[in-house]
Amino acid sequence: MLTQNLGYPRIGSRRQLKKACENYWAGKIDLKELNQVAKTIKEDNWQTQLDAGIDLIPCNDFSFYDQMLDMSLLLGVIPERFAHVLTEVKTNTETDLYFAMARGYQQNGLDITALEMTKWFDTNYHYLVPEFTQAQEFRIFSEKIFAEYQQARQYLGSKAKPVLIGPVTYLLLGKEKGSRFERIDLIKKLVPVYVDIINRLKQQGAEWVQIDEPVLALDLSDAEKEAVDYAYKWISNRVSGVNILVATYFDALLDNTSLAVNLPVAALHIDLVRAPQQLDAVLAQMPERLKLSLGVVDGRNIWKNDYQSSLELIAKAKAAIGAERVLIAPSCSLLHTPVDLDLETELDYGLKNWMSFARQKLNEVKELSAITDGNDDQRFLQANQQSIEARRLSTRVHKVAVKQRIAGLTATDDKRVSSFAVRQQIQQQRFKLPAFPTTTIGSFPQTEDIRQLRAKFKKRELSAADYEKAIEQATIDAIRWQEEIGIDVLVHGEFERNDMVEYFGEQLDGFAFTKNGWVQSYGSRCVKPPVIYGDVNRPADMTVKWSSFAAAQTDKVMKGMLTGPVTILQWSFVRDDQPREVTANQIALAIRDEVVALEQNGIGIIQIDEPAIREGLPLRKANRAAYLDWAVKAFRISASGVTDKTQIHTHMCYSEFNDIIEHIAAMDADVITIETSRSQMELLEAFANFKYPNEIGPGVYDIHSPRVPTTAEMVALLEKAAELLPVRNLWVNPDCGLKTRKWPETKLALQNMVAAAQQARQT
Repeated sequence: MLTQNLGYPRIGSRRQLKKACENYWAGKIDLKELNQVAKTIKEDNWQTQLDAGIDLIPCNDFSFYDQMLDMSLLLGVIPERFAHVLTEVKTNTETDLYFAMARGYQQNGLDITALEMTKWFDTNYHYLVPEFTQAQEFRIFSEKIFAEYQQARQYLGSKAKPVLIGPVTYLLLGKEKGSRFERIDLIKKLVPVYVDIINRLKQQGAEWVQIDEPVLALDLSDAEKEAVDYAYKWISNRVSGVNILVATYFDALLDNTSLAVNLPVAALHIDLVRAPQQLDAVLAQMPERLKLSLGVVDGRNIWKNDYQSSLELIAKAKAAIGAERVLIAPSCSLLHTPVDLDLETELDYGLKNWMSFARQKLNEVKELSAITDGNDDQRFLQANQQSIEARRLSTRVHKVAVKQRIAGLTATDDKRVSSFAVRQQIQQQRFKLPAFPTTTIGSFPQTEDIRQLRAKFKKRELSAADYEKAIEQATIDAIRWQEEIGIDVLVHGEFERNDMVEYFGEQLDGFAFTKNGWVQSYGSRCVKPPVIYGDVNRPADMTVKWSSFAAAQTDKVMKGMLTGPVTILQWSFVRDDQPREVTANQIALAIRDEVVALEQNGIGIIQIDEPAIREGLPLRKANRAAYLDWAVKAFRISASGVTDKTQIHTHMCYSEFNDIIEHIAAMDADVITIETSRSQMELLEAFANFKYPNEIGPGVYDIHSPRVPTTAEMVALLEKAAELLPVRNLWVNPDCGLKTRKWPETKLALQNMVAAAQQARQT
């Protein structure tokens, strides 16, 4: 049986790509140096996969920023506003264009907004949304894929397997601009370019090409299904001598099973981690010519594979269609997992023995193949089963008191005392805020000085007293600056926090942490998710000290900042031995205790961020109601322990709200802040159509770009918002936290934001 991999982490084992990109953007290195870092990472990745014995190794899975953006450049899908970068910027033209589309562009007299960014299916990875016009044309624009395949071919030989985002997935994950039309109707214009790309790769020597169509795990319309059928018949009729592997992942094929197995391709990949139950249906409909790639190793979590369970699936496929038609693989790209567990030299052996990162998952694939082929004396299987059993029986995982508290939850634990209408009047009398009150989402720039301060403290090169004194001064400086520019509801800046999830996980029981467990979130932004390995509880206050300190420094309202239970769940590597709902409720009770403690210490506005609540939404509509019920309940448990006079905020970003707006309303937060600037307030229409009753802060400043919006721009956005929702319910804020930005751009943007709010109050 062949083994294959769908994709590998591209950030480098020590985040080399992040550092190189940021140095390039800062002008500290040139394009040649940036490309050299990329070359080294790619070759290291390929060598790792060669060493693991993988038969088909992906290339073109590397990206400087995002694979969907790479496809837009490859296909020539470049919005008209970026044309000036091509014509007026004379250095490194394609690279400047690429990063301008990703990050916006505000140089050389140009001021161009970036592409919209949103979540890749139900992951924490963000992609850049393609923009299509009705007259959209496609052509091969970028040569990156061909240059990378040439490099891979020299390194890997025939094992090199180029990877493309599929044509239907690419269209459906984009959006229409200008006059109304259906972007799926562009399929007939798009597919011929795919044919040209594949044929060029064939001329270079490609024997396999992987085309990712994760939309096959979604509910598709008849027109979308017809587009899938059309696309692959067109490709099949015009491409020969290349094995096309269509990869699906993240859920089951279900009603798309017949469509997928009957595509005129050489192989189909399915995700048997998320949806093992689909194997029977797929095998029952497999035509004799089709190979089947079994995604049995989890590409999205860090737990060691249970070989016995995987071997049962492999044996079933082997018996049904024969070993020569079976491939073994991870469930999806390993982009979503950390690079190498061997780098975790400080993680205790007990926990480490339960885990597997990207490099180790390659070994799991090969060991499963060896066991299946009879090339193993049972040592792989025995060692694996010992690890699985040790975790299952560990007393570190289960806590009686936590389980009893979950069992004791009542029907009133997720309800506020009074309705929002009552609470709003009480809160308005308490805080006496102006129309269009201004605030920020929580964090301020984490400068190099702050990061170095935290690093020195962790290395014990700085005493606790000196560390706290420095954090106190940074907090005071941020408060004074907010007072100076006239922000209405202040934040303390979160200078003591490393990450919005990791910070809380470090103070909760049931969490473990890695030193190098980084995964890419977007661009150069990497996160190091905590590992939830056991029952969760809060042994002590987590934020009260710093929130109380900050509140004591000002006469203005100071907002307490927490991360919500669903986001902590989603942005951690969560345990897989109990329902996610149970883990979410455990975290919710811990956050509830912190909310109550903040209120008792005089903090009147408390924000419980839930940017990931939509991210966890099941891909299939039939499964969404159950998830939303427990996710909303978990938030409400965390927020409902306070009195009516305490105002609860929440924050969400990168979410399409239309199909879940009633559940957003059911969260019953007093104020919700959302990302709307890149979409030009389009996302707000869902709230208007629903007649959303509570208060809302539509973001007017895109913090994922270094570009500084003008006051006039923000006024125009507020005017759009005021046309859609009552002014009495509108707040003014950035799209998200400002941790990743630099102070000069942050200060100027927030000054413009306050000025915009002041102008809006006068109209």
